[in-house]
Amino acid sequence: MQLPVVNQSDSPRTPAPQEGQGDARGSYAVVSLGCPKNLVDTEQMLGRLDQDGYRMVGDVNAADFVVVNTCGFIDSAREESLGAIDEMLDLKRQGKIRGVVVTGCLAERQQGQLLEARPEIDAMVGVFGRNDIVDVANRLKSGIEEQQRVFRPAPIRPLSDAIRSPVTPRHFAYLKISEGCDRLCTFCAIPKMRGKHYSKPIEQVVDEAKRLGDSGVREVVIVAQDTTYYGKDLYGTPKLTELLTELDKIDSIDWIRLMYFYPMYIDDRLVETLAGAQRILPYIDMPLQHASDAMLKRMSRKTTRASQEEIVGRLRDQIKSLVMRTTMITGFPGETEDDFEQLVEFVAEQHFEHLGVFTYSVEEDTPAARLPNRVPAKIAQRRMSDLMAVQQQIAFQWNADRVGTLDDVIIDSKFEEQDGVWIGRTRSEAPEIDGVVYVSGVDAGAEPSVGDIIPCEIVASQGYDLVAAPQ
Repeated sequence: MQLPVVNQSDSPRTPAPQEGQGDARGSYAVVSLGCPKNLVDTEQMLGRLDQDGYRMVGDVNAADFVVVNTCGFIDSAREESLGAIDEMLDLKRQGKIRGVVVTGCLAERQQGQLLEARPEIDAMVGVFGRNDIVDVANRLKSGIEEQQRVFRPAPIRPLSDAIRSPVTPRHFAYLKISEGCDRLCTFCAIPKMRGKHYSKPIEQVVDEAKRLGDSGVREVVIVAQDTTYYGKDLYGTPKLTELLTELDKIDSIDWIRLMYFYPMYIDDRLVETLAGAQRILPYIDMPLQHASDAMLKRMSRKTTRASQEEIVGRLRDQIKSLVMRTTMITGFPGETEDDFEQLVEFVAEQHFEHLGVFTYSVEEDTPAARLPNRVPAKIAQRRMSDLMAVQQQIAFQWNADRVGTLDDVIIDSKFEEQDGVWIGRTRSEAPEIDGVVYVSGVDAGAEPSVGDIIPCEIVASQGYDLVAAPQ
């Protein structure tokens, strides 16, 4: 399998000893899986290892030990995580690496079960044990063969993410504003892995954002399990409006992008703040999961199709040029053809610019796992394909309609397959999940740098992607 091994790119990193400048305490490689929230945890562990003198390498074969930060959210993610662990353990058996450290959500969720099946794992670090990563590395380096298990209870307040070694490109970063979730969606095991919702204080989030801006980050992507619930635990009422007002004042940041909105606690003040902000982009990721009232009730989403339509309509009416991303689930237990047709109708009516679809995955120890009327996998897959076919037409037409318009493009990388072409995104595309913009026709001697934001004209569409020329 092709592993997402973290490489030393042009990201700003805490310096570790280099060859000729004193020996590093040891070398390590990182395989980071899962969502952006998990990636922030990866960066935090890297920051601590770097500060303590360990050196990250981009080739697992050149590492003393490998950290596999796992995802345990759905079947495919668990399979990917287990595959990565097995591949690293095979390298250990061959004598190419000394140790394998498994961290993150799958470690937290399976614990003893995972160790029993794979006793060659040297250490297991749960979600809230991430700050102990240096102690784990030190024990590995010292040759102690006793297997380590580092599992901590959820802290009263979120762990700080200030000590980070970014692995994203220099110009964008994820900013986690809270941890855990109080929602009891019947299909989701996140609360069992990440605990109850708890928010970082506003001043802490602002301080972390300023650190990112000062390090050269131009786009900050706000992430959480439930963004709109931010602050409820600390202040007695959601405070996302107040947080965004403060973040919008940070001059060193150009773009602020919002992910993981839950369709609750979206009041007029929040909408007005989003509409009038200088740096907060008109882009909202709001996972809705379904549109049939029967399915929403079985999922315990605490919403209805009518309320979702009202929220989406209100946001679009008041926020100019709003772009929306959402996700849906097909094949949830009890989903009938009528339920699915309601979902198709909803997607066709709402014209979401970006939409992803998952087939239902049985999660152990969740209420949905005990629900009757399971939908056969083939039917769930067919419904996913049918829904994506509807969405594809919407997305392709939206991109075609953008040809001839002007927009700013942030440059993510050079397009290695063709000289003079760069890859970027407009305000309408989130990094790593949406389409891209190919920027060509750059004048010789005026090539952009990664992180530059340049005005462009959209000159062509290619399915989910665009082609643009600098102005």
